[in-house]
Amino acid sequence: MRVLLALPPDTHRLEVYSILGAYTPPLGLAWIAAVLEKAGHKVKIVDSPTLKLGMKDFIREVRAWSPDVIGFSVITPTACKAYIAVKLLKKYFSDIPIIGGGPHPTFMYDEALNEGFDVVVCGEGELTTLELIKVIERYGFPNKELKNVKGIAFKDSEGRLVKTPPRELIDDLGKLPWPAHHLLDMNAYSMFNKNVRVAHVMASRGCPYGCIFCSTSYFWGRRIRFRPAKDVVEEVKFLAEKYGVKKVAFMDDELTASRTFINEFVKNVREYKLDLEFSCGSRVDHVDREMLKNMRDVGFKAIYFGVESSSQESLNRIGKKITIDSVIKTFKLVKELGLHHVGTFVLGFPWETLEDMERTVDFAIKLNPSYAQFTIATPYPGTPLYEYAVRNNLIVDSNWEHFTTLRPVMRGHHFNEKDVARMLARAYRKFYLRVEYLIKEIKSKKLSEIRTIISKGIANWFDDYIRSRF
Repeated sequence: MRVLLALPPDTHRLEVYSILGAYTPPLGLAWIAAVLEKAGHKVKIVDSPTLKLGMKDFIREVRAWSPDVIGFSVITPTACKAYIAVKLLKKYFSDIPIIGGGPHPTFMYDEALNEGFDVVVCGEGELTTLELIKVIERYGFPNKELKNVKGIAFKDSEGRLVKTPPRELIDDLGKLPWPAHHLLDMNAYSMFNKNVRVAHVMASRGCPYGCIFCSTSYFWGRRIRFRPAKDVVEEVKFLAEKYGVKKVAFMDDELTASRTFINEFVKNVREYKLDLEFSCGSRVDHVDREMLKNMRDVGFKAIYFGVESSSQESLNRIGKKITIDSVIKTFKLVKELGLHHVGTFVLGFPWETLEDMERTVDFAIKLNPSYAQFTIATPYPGTPLYEYAVRNNLIVDSNWEHFTTLRPVMRGHHFNEKDVARMLARAYRKFYLRVEYLIKEIKSKKLSEIRTIISKGIANWFDDYIRSRF
């Protein structure tokens, strides 16, 4: 079969791209593509936002390649564009089955089917998509055999919604081939509008914590699964040699969840004598001096820590399972070891007051990480926060394109959307426009683009947004 896998077209104008200019490869599609290729299928990946493809451009891509099946990976902010694309494709290519996958269709499969998708792959996509393609290849589409494919949703011949039993998670990720990097333009991925040689890698899936605002635990599962460390290091080595990358960004939510993995990773990096820079996400309660020192010594330069709030009560309510004391201790330790560190903070949980949010901003300043990221609590489908927001009638903006964590779509019990929008702009200004911070950045001459974009661009964007909306 000829299978075209894509991110929805006309999405490059979303804030995450237009403000930060951050383009990362669609690893989920690349993994599915690798599995399909291994089974003998021909695959093309169209990374629409990176290529800046509009709807007409995308239709031309489809017509030129003439696929038998089309599959979209969809997150909540791109859902509306995906639905528009599906309707256009149905107009021009009515006989091609269109599959939807990714977090948004997984949790909103009824909506996705009503908007035109023929089938939705729910959850982890590699084995489900492979079986689905085999069934379509053998029996055509639609067919009665679809009901035997685990992990999908579709409408039967009478228009009734059918959701098959969930598929078991892939236990041994080491059995998967590496993502199909060769199907991507590896020179096209950038950060802060600069073409830097960065490879993006995932070493694990799943998260045991189940924070109420994050879909990771609910999409990938509550059990964290790691690939073999040697396999990950060999992929990194291949990317360095094949594409000349110098920096590797791990896309895992929590790379340091397994001390065994980190120890093996460090050992293999040393054995291969790799000279690369790594960055990753972590938790303040999963690292200690020995681990961080070993990571630093093999090239880890930056670590992202989810702090979220200055309130222990809020941390408990969101299910973060960390303490304020552990945050303070870990940030102190990271500074001592000379690692760049990013603290992420979420403003606007429904029970918060404006004073609570102000205290979180002040806490970020007190911690004084290398960089801080502030976002707005956003009720993504599939999360307990979404259920809470719906149950309490808190969602004030139902346009999925605005679910970017940069726009307020939910009011709280003690604030409205205008309040939290202003607080987010204030947070960026208050953190980044401190005299001592600016002096430090000017002296270091490192990553000055981040300072400029975050301190100036985002805050100004929010000013424009608030003026236009309110």
